[in-house]
Amino acid sequence: MARINNRKNDEIRDIKITRNYTKYAEGSVLIEMGETKVICTASIEDKVPPFLRHTGTGWINAEYSMLPRSTHQRKIREASRGKLDGRTQEIQRLIGRTIRSVVDLSKIGERTIWVDCDVIQADGGTRTASITGAFVAVVDALNKLHKSKAIKEMPITNFVSAISVGIVGQEHMLDLCYEEDSNAHVDMNVIMTDKGEFVEVQGTGEERPFSRNDLNKLLELGEKGNKELIKAQRAALGEIADEILGMEYGNEVVIATNNAHKLEEIGAILEDFEYNVYSLKDVDLAGIEIVEDGKTFEHNALIKARTIAKKTKMITIADDSGLEVDAIGKKPGIYSARFAGENATDEENRQKLMKSLNNVAASQRTARFVSAIAVVFPDGKEFVVRGTCEGAIGFEEKGKNGFGYDPLFIVSGYNKTFAEMPSSVKNSISHRANALKLMKSEFSKRVVR
Repeated sequence: MARINNRKNDEIRDIKITRNYTKYAEGSVLIEMGETKVICTASIEDKVPPFLRHTGTGWINAEYSMLPRSTHQRKIREASRGKLDGRTQEIQRLIGRTIRSVVDLSKIGERTIWVDCDVIQADGGTRTASITGAFVAVVDALNKLHKSKAIKEMPITNFVSAISVGIVGQEHMLDLCYEEDSNAHVDMNVIMTDKGEFVEVQGTGEERPFSRNDLNKLLELGEKGNKELIKAQRAALGEIADEILGMEYGNEVVIATNNAHKLEEIGAILEDFEYNVYSLKDVDLAGIEIVEDGKTFEHNALIKARTIAKKTKMITIADDSGLEVDAIGKKPGIYSARFAGENATDEENRQKLMKSLNNVAASQRTARFVSAIAVVFPDGKEFVVRGTCEGAIGFEEKGKNGFGYDPLFIVSGYNKTFAEMPSSVKNSISHRANALKLMKSEFSKRVVR
């Protein structure tokens, strides 16, 4: 069956979110979902309900109403009747508990945020539009508290939105308008976070029961719709959203190294990284020469990452690593790859190291591998982490695996060199593994997936 405005069954109505819509509220939004229009405001009150006094915790309450002529026929004001009807109370509670589910109330102090959702034009989905708009208004209100230093950090734990789905005739549909909702024999509201988690699902078989298969299809539609709504919330909130959720940079990263051994090792450690990982060869930069003239591992890693990010416009990960031996002043350090000369082989570097440690006792041969991992994003944002692995330099080479100084480096707690270990073991305990673990943790704080 053809839908109104010829929408596809999995297509939401046009959405528009206008922030700062009213003058006085700390947060205010006009949200338009097709012909449904709701004004959502968030007001901050410096007190809490009696049950929260002296707890340091805040609260969020919601009120919802429909203007008399928001509908086809004039609706009598509930104030004129002297009481709220059951539907209004249900929706108010739903909005309140939804917003509370994504705000850490312990971080807002003893304050109450009053959320007011006033429907000025109704064409189906007023409660879901209210939730989606109210969230943006609350974020704005909390951001004002944060910017004024009234609270230490933004207490938003997730984005949240809501959408209606239903079965009309035999069709599973997303985002029902009033006419579709009136004719639906299954009607459902799906409230979800940006992480794909459910806050609430309200579903009713108006005329007959519905199957598990129906439920699954409706939930899939709800998930699709909520992803689109959260994308619209992000666009409306701009930099505030980026501060809360991180940036969207796509799902491709390039590893800035020409060292085949490093590339293989990093690739193995990043096997569970939910990104498409490319080498310099993949992006037509194989053999590129980058002058690493930094004074630290961190600086050199950033030099490489910045260079490749600028050329590719991709997220770039670069490693600079080396060996620090305490007995010789933490040499070779950043010169580890060229300790015996500019074009020295791994064997020549190891031989020079052994000569440098002649007559040094076992107890004085402590050393560590260091890895600095730099990540540079296309917009210029960047960070660096450092991972280490403690050990000592042996008196002879042992093992056939690995590369560089691995046959000489005896790992603390293992009594084996890296070269004696299977790569799976090395890749779980090495300096590079430790740095990449830190990198993934920091990375997840800065991007949205």
